[in-house]
Amino acid sequence: MVVPFWIWLVVAGIVVSAYMTIRTNREEKEMELREAEQEGDIYIKRMEEEKEKRKQFHEA
Repeated sequence: MVVPFWIWLVVAGIVVSAYMTIRTNREEKEMELREAEQEGDIYIKRMEEEKEKRKQFHEA
């Protein structure tokens, strides 16, 4: 059975497309995780600053 050349090209295109999709999804998840961690750090820093302000206010 002989398979035409263009069918091999289509199959190769599907495989490359699947690989690129998986790779892109992984990169996006990692980027979202990093952004969430940064936002969490900012939130914690603001909470600590607010705690210090309240502590200074109650001492005064």
